[in-house]
Amino acid sequence: MELCILSGGAAAGLVNPLKADFEAAHACQIRSTFSAVGAMKEKLLAGEPCDLLILTQALIEGLMASGHVRAGSLAALGVVKTGIAVKAGSARPAIQTRADLQAAFRAAEGIYFPDPKLATAGIHFFKVLQTLGLDVELVDRFRTFPNGATAMAAMAKDTGAHLIGCTQVTEIKYTAGIDLIGLLPQEFELATVYALGIPTTAQQPELARQLAQLLTGSSTRELRIAGGFELQD
Repeated sequence: MELCILSGGAAAGLVNPLKADFEAAHACQIRSTFSAVGAMKEKLLAGEPCDLLILTQALIEGLMASGHVRAGSLAALGVVKTGIAVKAGSARPAIQTRADLQAAFRAAEGIYFPDPKLATAGIHFFKVLQTLGLDVELVDRFRTFPNGATAMAAMAKDTGAHLIGCTQVTEIKYTAGIDLIGLLPQEFELATVYALGIPTTAQQPELARQLAQLLTGSSTRELRIAGGFELQD
């Protein structure tokens, strides 16, 4: 029995640690795909098998309204904010103000971030770069990837000395070799509510419901907090 998940990258560090125990307890195999939420939505709409969908709450609500997600299946995982990262052990530039950000990005040899068209954090970060007047000036330093997790993994492997990245806090925390140095300044803050839902085309809806309960339940509360989710009480 196979349980198929399409998910934004923010939830990878929550799903993966639970995968082996859930598979053993339910005699199933989890097949999960993590990438930009926009890309995951398009996969669902194109007919990709999916039993559990993890995207932004806004996208889940839209898919529920269009009949692609079961009414009543939405459940929130928590709020994910967007942060700035450097390679582990690297100098940590100041990022508290607009001027700080401009200086930090101008000093970087490479700027890593997720897809500026399909990824929640990538779309937002590119708008920040535009606001700072850096979208054209620094374009040769941009290193974009399908999602934040792949962007951070690539930055961790880069041998450059002055690298900086921006994506959701969860994807930064889940990547070895990367340090979170702080959140975007308040004027540029992005706080995204992530949620899950069960598609109307799910082949294993009951199994998906059980995994959904685990992911949003009290037993995984500390795992979500440690991974960068801010819980809404």
